[in-house]
Amino acid sequence: MQQHAHFIDINQLCVGLYIHLDLGWMDHPFTLSNFKVQNDTQIDKIKKIGLKKLRYDPNRSDCTPLSLTPLSLTPIKSDINAELAKHTHQVPAKKFEHTLPEAKQERLKQLQRAINYNEKKFVETSNIVKDINRHILTSPKECVQQAKTIVTDMVTTALMEGDIAIHALNGHQSSDLHYQHSLNVTVLALMLAKSIDISEQETHLLGMSALLHDIGKAEIHEHILIKKDTLAGSELKQYQEHSTTGARMATDAGLDTRIAKILLHHHEYADGSGFPLGLKSNEIDLLAKIIAISNTYDNLCNPNNPLHAKTPYETLGVMYSQLRARFDEDLLKRFIKSLGIYPPGSIVKLSNSQYATVVSSNPNYPLRPYIKVHKPDDDPFSPTILDLREEATISITNCLRPSQLPADVLSFISPRKNVSYFISPDTVPEAITA
Repeated sequence: MQQHAHFIDINQLCVGLYIHLDLGWMDHPFTLSNFKVQNDTQIDKIKKIGLKKLRYDPNRSDCTPLSLTPLSLTPIKSDINAELAKHTHQVPAKKFEHTLPEAKQERLKQLQRAINYNEKKFVETSNIVKDINRHILTSPKECVQQAKTIVTDMVTTALMEGDIAIHALNGHQSSDLHYQHSLNVTVLALMLAKSIDISEQETHLLGMSALLHDIGKAEIHEHILIKKDTLAGSELKQYQEHSTTGARMATDAGLDTRIAKILLHHHEYADGSGFPLGLKSNEIDLLAKIIAISNTYDNLCNPNNPLHAKTPYETLGVMYSQLRARFDEDLLKRFIKSLGIYPPGSIVKLSNSQYATVVSSNPNYPLRPYIKVHKPDDDPFSPTILDLREEATISITNCLRPSQLPADVLSFISPRKNVSYFISPDTVPEAITA
């Protein structure tokens, strides 16, 4: 994904800059890897990390970096991946003193607060997406503007963060009533786009197309959309018309012609088995291929009939072993790598015989995600969160369905029927980023 990265010398750091620490979560003493610098104490902590240069976001900063003499400052404006590769070797190999048990426990509590805040943002966005779906036929212009606002925030995160923070929602603030298929597909599509070389403009087009990919369903009778049995005959034909209808609605609403094309193509498959045109791989728009993968994943995890639902772990297996011919194989492999061996939302059994839910993956450590552990004495609203990179004696031994859990564990974990993900540009309020 091409974009201009803004880097500064460490000595240009000042209060008011929105910075990005391109490090693992346990490799620095802050709750998040991106935040606005609030005080001199934070600056001192950042300088002790050992980085020579920092990435920052001018759009979210309150000021400009401090000036340096011309000889000591070389402006950097190039592809972000190349720049990060140049500076990776400057990261100290040792862990910081903040990984001591007391400090680590406090940081894990802060992570839980971040996840809770993220879920609150999901509920707010979910409600807006519901309004878009309800009023797209009567107020298309207003709905498109609402969609643009949501997508702009999400794309900003996708472009600017070193790793997109994708969390599986735990259901303590949200519920299955807040589940929004189009929102899930947008999150997953942006996650996949992060791993390929597309422009910022294309990323915005992808976000809008993903969020609006099912607008054509507004003209389909509700009994077809909520039917739990497999569609056939005239009902299947009506359902398949939503791609063509959506493309027309996008055009009528004045959206970019590329978005209309993507909506038309989002159910086309590389092997020619899709609809409405039966296109094959090289005939399908790249962004539609991304949405097709994300759309299939969410539909398998969250079908109309809950009895047919697959776990995130099972879904990736099915997509790769049984449905691989439908997708661009390189994109599918990138999608699987981005979600990890144990995707967020997976219920797992640990080597110490405890049970846990995967809340977020570590892209560079696919076997060592962040997990929420079931402990009988824990408060369900303040569960134990662990980063398995930091737990050398604990590993995941198995992925489970909810029906395979002991009753007390199932009651504690209380998994949502629908697996939902969310990203937001401001994951937690600035007051708790220190």
